[in-house]
Amino acid sequence: MALADMRQDYSMAGLLEKDLAKNPFRQFERWFQEAEAAKIPEPNAMTLATTGRDGRPAARTVLLKGCDGRGFVFYTNYESRKGRELDANPRATLLFPWVAMERQITVEGPVARVSREESEAYFHSRPRASQLAAWASPQSTAVAGRAVIEESYRVIEKKHEGRAVPLPPNWGGFRVAPETVEFWQGRRSRLHDRLRYRREPGGDWVVERLAP
Repeated sequence: MALADMRQDYSMAGLLEKDLAKNPFRQFERWFQEAEAAKIPEPNAMTLATTGRDGRPAARTVLLKGCDGRGFVFYTNYESRKGRELDANPRATLLFPWVAMERQITVEGPVARVSREESEAYFHSRPRASQLAAWASPQSTAVAGRAVIEESYRVIEKKHEGRAVPLPPNWGGFRVAPETVEFWQGRRSRLHDRLRYRREPGGDWVVERLAP
């Protein structure tokens, strides 16, 4: 692999301060709609980076399932590695890598569980098979083989046959409340545009240009 020789000059667009929305949530909505229009596969797919008590970082892809002025929401098994790490160290970074548009968005901030009511509402909007899987899978634990998970699923499916699937007690949402949101647009000669919203103690947002 000639990785050192792999290069691409970015020239699709620029990002200037005058073009930004007043707050990062509105700017995120704009870019998200543009990603949908550009047919980016799963534009709500984002990298979630966490760190546990031992200081070891971990990253994985999760799906954004809610976004408003309070923050960015995703759902998971609270007993998974990410769930345990967020309970131990409730801070996270999110990254939306829209490479085809020469764009990325980075969100950093504290994390908290969403209300049980929010988790209930989302859980019951999921396909029934996904609801059953939430009960069947002991996420992030080692198992002897796929057959173990499939058998667990069959047992759960039979148990809840003909009735609604309840929300598991160890499953629900997390909300990342951003302190900073950076919008990155690739530019020629690696002179990329990096504009960061930063929340001040009083709650107002300021915009800063970062050197590429």
